[in-house]
Amino acid sequence: MLKIKDKSECRWDIVSLGEVMLRFDPGDERVHMARSFRVWEGGGEYNVARNLSKCFGMDAAIVTALADNQIGRLVEDLIAQGGVDRSQIVWRETDGISRGVRNGIYFMERGFGSRAPMGCSDRGNTAVSQLHPGDIDWKNIFAEKGARWFHTGGIFAGLSDSTAEVALEAMRSAKKAGTVVSYDLNYRESIWSGRGGRDAANEVNGRLLAFADVVFGVEDFNAGLSVYSEDEFRGAAGAMLAKYPNLTAAATTLRDVHSASQHSLSGLYFTGQQVVKARDFRQVDVLDRVGSGDAFAAGLIRETIAGSDMQIRIDVAVASAVLSMASAGDGSSATAREIERLAGSSDSTAIR
Repeated sequence: MLKIKDKSECRWDIVSLGEVMLRFDPGDERVHMARSFRVWEGGGEYNVARNLSKCFGMDAAIVTALADNQIGRLVEDLIAQGGVDRSQIVWRETDGISRGVRNGIYFMERGFGSRAPMGCSDRGNTAVSQLHPGDIDWKNIFAEKGARWFHTGGIFAGLSDSTAEVALEAMRSAKKAGTVVSYDLNYRESIWSGRGGRDAANEVNGRLLAFADVVFGVEDFNAGLSVYSEDEFRGAAGAMLAKYPNLTAAATTLRDVHSASQHSLSGLYFTGQQVVKARDFRQVDVLDRVGSGDAFAAGLIRETIAGSDMQIRIDVAVASAVLSMASAGDGSSATAREIERLAGSSDSTAIR
């Protein structure tokens, strides 16, 4: 049973730890043929905080590091537009061409029909990847200012050896202060390429899960595979919660990709005692799928903090993910009212 602090005790509803990058979006074009790009901010852990702020009106902060130049200040301005508190950003000095430290960027094609989405990251040697234990005053964040929920995940932890230790330091501090901790496994092949692949990611995730309360994106660690089906989830989630008795819940989306432009989506929520499935959204038209998993996490976190029952938590989480796929960019443009209306709708056919 999760014990969530009262808002009167806390400056923030949620604090996230992760990298915030610039996303270059070529729209309907391919990256290698584009002549113009629209720019967004994005990053797995940040997206959760941004959706909780922008969609649900909650107090959210991001802990990250940025190189102090015009690009970093653009990222900061975009974070401000997302309504996320920037007071915990660590700024790093850089020279004129970012020899020692830089800001991360990535290019993302949305895909269309049979052409799958495709991303190209340029995030090596970034400011956030060079964070080390001791760089952040976690006691001030969790014990003094206060946060009801802390979220991080495998993307941040995988950026470097030191970021995994920073995540561990943060999770320990949050737990000590009585803050609920969630962790998104979020395996990215590009991040772990050349650093041990999935086996290395599983080792890091395994160490960090010992300090989490809620996990997103269940994996079968024995097989070294992500879990995508309902039957796989039930077995793997049960094994994970048995291995990590500190975990109180696991949640995952169930996604059937018909094409880049059309998905079916549902979700599962597991507490060790009960598995609850969201209703199926079939034939969902997709504008941009990036960030929909983060929108799912945001919806579930919001309803968990609100004390909603399990069915409402997973229904709102999936509705949040569905509406996120109708939004351009990493962040969702949906309102809480739209998400709640969709979650309670009896229509399980096409969402257009």
